[in-house]
Amino acid sequence: FCFLRGFDAEEDLVGSLASMSSNERVKAIQKMPKTMRQKREIRNKVLKEITKKSRHRGAQCTQGVAVPFQRFGNTLSECFQQLQPWHKTLKIIGAEFGTSVLSYFVFLKWLLNLNIFSFLINFGFITIPQFLAAEPNNLSFTGLELLTGAGYFQQTVLYYGFYTNATISKVENGPSYNMQLAYIFTVGIYFVISFLILLFSMARFFSRNFVKLTKAFSVNASKLLCTWDFNITNEKAVKLQQKNLLTQIKEDLTEVNKEVLNFSVKERLGRIATHLLAWVVFLATAVAASTGVYFLSINNLELFMKGYSNDLQRQAAMLVLPVIVSLLNTLIPFFFSWLGHLEKFQTPGQHIYVTIIRNTILKMSIVGILCYYWLNIVAASESQCWETLVGQDIYRLVLVDFIFCLLGSFFGEFLRRIIGTTVCVSLGLPEFDIGRNVLDLIYAQTLTWIGILFSPLLPGIQMIAFLIVFFVKKVSLMRNCQPPRKVWRTAQMTTSFIFLLFCPSFLGVLSVIGVTVWRLKPSEECGPFRGLPSMYASVDEWIQILESYTVSKWVVWIYHNLISSELFFFIISTVVLIVIYLYWQIIQARKTMTKLLRNQILN
Repeated sequence: FCFLRGFDAEEDLVGSLASMSSNERVKAIQKMPKTMRQKREIRNKVLKEITKKSRHRGAQCTQGVAVPFQRFGNTLSECFQQLQPWHKTLKIIGAEFGTSVLSYFVFLKWLLNLNIFSFLINFGFITIPQFLAAEPNNLSFTGLELLTGAGYFQQTVLYYGFYTNATISKVENGPSYNMQLAYIFTVGIYFVISFLILLFSMARFFSRNFVKLTKAFSVNASKLLCTWDFNITNEKAVKLQQKNLLTQIKEDLTEVNKEVLNFSVKERLGRIATHLLAWVVFLATAVAASTGVYFLSINNLELFMKGYSNDLQRQAAMLVLPVIVSLLNTLIPFFFSWLGHLEKFQTPGQHIYVTIIRNTILKMSIVGILCYYWLNIVAASESQCWETLVGQDIYRLVLVDFIFCLLGSFFGEFLRRIIGTTVCVSLGLPEFDIGRNVLDLIYAQTLTWIGILFSPLLPGIQMIAFLIVFFVKKVSLMRNCQPPRKVWRTAQMTTSFIFLLFCPSFLGVLSVIGVTVWRLKPSEECGPFRGLPSMYASVDEWIQILESYTVSKWVVWIYHNLISSELFFFIISTVVLIVIYLYWQIIQARKTMTKLLRNQILN
């Protein structure tokens, strides 16, 4: 009797859900206090019920067609969710290693999505049209091109020099495609979109981790008592949720139970002297590394322009600069981490932030020296296509940096684990070096942004590299590293990563792209801007053509009064600064109000 009664109740439930609209039905199923498996079963029964009803009604046959498609769409979305490489990985990392290590993988995922977007834009608006006008490649492929980026790849869509300056049209008197405008507008619009994405991402993370951080002090009890999700029935999911909750509570408690160490005057002077000495050593190392890269790059160009006796020697010489630069970028950060350990910071956060600042200065100094070399020495050289030379240099730097990143995981984590568990047990397992690994990502993304103008498909290469790095770092973390010895809360870390990516990385890249587009003369024999005084001159010529058409007067007005007007950008900048100031005042007022309310609660 109870079974029949339950069966009738389930039939009534399915019938009532079937009579609802699609949105109402989804919300009703989500609110049910049942496991995910039971919810899926109910959803499938409802869809079957709707299909049966639609078969009996000829006038509503379209619904009968729509329901199987809806079911197929739901299944497909679940499959895509399962195929994502970070679907469960981020939860496991957060539970095992805490939010500090998790922030690195979240940042890596964010960069991967950004490069996918960049690749799709460049491939769709620049590369595909070039295929229609491309000439056959007569160069032979030897395999060394995968390392050097030269040879066969020189006559492909990988580099700037291969793209035509003609207007592409497959039909006479039909629609045409201006490759000059497509190239410069695609790159320009991409950087504008990237600027907005970075700006909004910083604002979102800042709002979540700084403005709303005051709520964290009142959620410790609720996190302990009211956070558990009783829909979880799978044993692995239960254990993962337990670990995740335990790690979050530990991190929150470290914020509450901060140790305030009182040092004597002698100890303080000793610590200050140690910090000053460490910074002097760091600055000397950074200056020496940048100077070495500068002289090596000049010497490398002279040897390249002279030529070599055989092709193998020429190919090997191309790899000298990227190998040396990657060696410096890989080994010196280990030295900086060791310096940080000698300084004995009070919290792991201080150690990580100081290491990140030092690595940022080092890497941006090296990138700055390379940009000066490309824009002032390579661009003024006697090369037939200096843009392709720059693109090849950046390709090699990206590829060799990727290889050294994988080697860093092997030597810095795998061998360190072997030594710490067999040879010198007192060392123990290594910890994941967040500062060094994050700066590797920012450095790689900076090279990709610089190289977009000279190698439009470079984001696709970086996309594959980041995907491989994600899996390699995940496996190395799980097998070789231990959780941080000092658990600490890192709510602001992702915000700091995005800020470092924006400034100095992105803003520095914008200045490099600006100098290239507005100041430098393109090569006479290659690329879409051959024969022009500058890349931006193609836009001026297009505007002059539009001035003769009455329909396009509004475009000409926008160009002269907005895009080319310094006053317009000055007004926009002023408005943005005023809005930022107002929001900052609102944040300060909210903090004051929160402090007053907390005092009232204590009273």
